[in-house]
Amino acid sequence: MSDRIVLRVGESLVAGGPPGTAAEPEVAIGEMDGPFGTAFANLLGDQVVGHSRVLALLNTDVMVRPPTICVSKVTVDNERYTNILMGTVQYATAMGVLDSVRSGDIPKEKANDLGIIVSVWLNPSVIEIDDLDHKILFDIHRKATAQAIHKAMTFGPSIDWLLENQDKIIHKYFEKGLKGEI
Repeated sequence: MSDRIVLRVGESLVAGGPPGTAAEPEVAIGEMDGPFGTAFANLLGDQVVGHSRVLALLNTDVMVRPPTICVSKVTVDNERYTNILMGTVQYATAMGVLDSVRSGDIPKEKANDLGIIVSVWLNPSVIEIDDLDHKILFDIHRKATAQAIHKAMTFGPSIDWLLENQDKIIHKYFEKGLKGEI
């Protein structure tokens, strides 16, 4: 790995829990003293109604390193959704970032030089789940964040793997569409 991490991109999907708990973060990671840092600052400073951008926090005033900004992929217009997104999921994202430093995917010595942008997907159905299991939701989002960062930092999946498997993988919603299920 070169000393400079200009821009890395990764994604992950972790499902398998109760309805509404799947996570599908997309991450961008880069040096804060270049174009990535400008993008990070613009996201933080240019808030958009329904798509708030917040720093990943362990608690109300404990920001993680590398600094990480969470951006919702879903328009937020419900107080319960906001509380789950800016509570359980924000915390899970922060923990996933620290897990990535602990595992070595993010070099510890770069923790003050890098920034991370995480596009967070939280299923809108969570607002209707009375007995939502916040622990399961937390664990899934934490794992998905760490996996997305791992993929970004290791350039996964590799181009060789993609070329080898290109015709073996069918997008599940395309397949459902072919079957008339959507």
